[in-house]
Amino acid sequence: MSQYFDDLETRDPGDRASVLARALGAQIERAQGLPGYGDTLAGVAPGDIKSVADLAGLPVLRKADLGAAQKAAPPFGGLTAGPVSGFAHVFQSPGPIYEPGGAGADWWRMGRFLHACGIGAGDIVQNCFGYHLTPAGMMFENGARAVGATVLPAGTGQTELQVQAAHDIGTTAYAGTPDYLKVILDKADEMGLALRITKAAVGGGALFPSLRQEYADLGIQCLQCYATADLGNIAYESAAQEGMIVDEGVIVEIVTPGTGDPVTPGAVGEVVVTTLNPDYPLIRFATGDLSAVMEGESPCGRTNMRIKGWMGRADQTTKIKGMFVRPEQVAALVAKHSEIARARVVASREGEMDVMTVQIEAEGGAPEAYAATVSDVLKLKGKIEVVAKGSLPNDGKVIEDLRSYE
Repeated sequence: MSQYFDDLETRDPGDRASVLARALGAQIERAQGLPGYGDTLAGVAPGDIKSVADLAGLPVLRKADLGAAQKAAPPFGGLTAGPVSGFAHVFQSPGPIYEPGGAGADWWRMGRFLHACGIGAGDIVQNCFGYHLTPAGMMFENGARAVGATVLPAGTGQTELQVQAAHDIGTTAYAGTPDYLKVILDKADEMGLALRITKAAVGGGALFPSLRQEYADLGIQCLQCYATADLGNIAYESAAQEGMIVDEGVIVEIVTPGTGDPVTPGAVGEVVVTTLNPDYPLIRFATGDLSAVMEGESPCGRTNMRIKGWMGRADQTTKIKGMFVRPEQVAALVAKHSEIARARVVASREGEMDVMTVQIEAEGGAPEAYAATVSDVLKLKGKIEVVAKGSLPNDGKVIEDLRSYE
């Protein structure tokens, strides 16, 4: 197996910049032909947009803008290069937001990441990302096809069956959220079944150093990527494990949160991405995630820009057990029960697992009375604590993340 997915990963930075300049101009011109961009790119000369610095003068497209555009012109807000029937899949993410999906040519660019994980022909990938409505399962399956691996489309849950299948077919690689692999390994120990997993490609949540080390002690190399449903793969780790290397199919900027203004080199800011995917040309799409650019090139020999990976959210939205929890969901929870004055979601860790605690200010009442609403509105189960009115901090937070990312 070659160390690199293709020659693009090791090209001269100057050559990369020249190629991206041409691709960027073409993508701007393509976007200008789509009704969803309306007046936002009017008057922009595509030939004038030749670099990341030139992008800074264009407006930022935010999730709220995308949602509004999709409501006005469902399902894709006029931002796609073709009709719904031109895509292989249509997905739904919380919002709801609808994303298109293609079936061919590593559409989400996940093959590059899986290759960096050492996954290729001869591997059997147990894909534990969800296949229900959201695209993560198909994203990783598409990438596995690109590297010639076989896929077990496992999805989430039914852990005993997953362990049995992994044992019986000889799964060699895991794809899924960082902590679910531990659930599978612990269940395998409980069932007395030996597994052959030596590689793990994870995303959808933070990979904590202690958990990565636990996997390493078991002979499993675990690497993570940074990807979204809208953009596909944005950046990924290599075996060097020194930052995340930006994918060759996107352009990444780090800006001051809430603006489109670039931060000073190395400063933490919001990740804004322009994708070169001609089917879905998102221009300066704000992810809401925080990160920072790292100096220099990766020791693995890949020459593209590196970022430090996920460093939190520009707003209070956070990811728990691989699912986003947003402030508007907490507000919806409060609105469901007239006796609730305020609520606060706290993300923490127990062992190597994410834990969600929902603190509810109310005059009495049993936690069980709110369990169904929490599960329905937040899409996750968690601990529920009913606390006295006025006891939650008056700091404006409705979501608090207590997890350490060091």
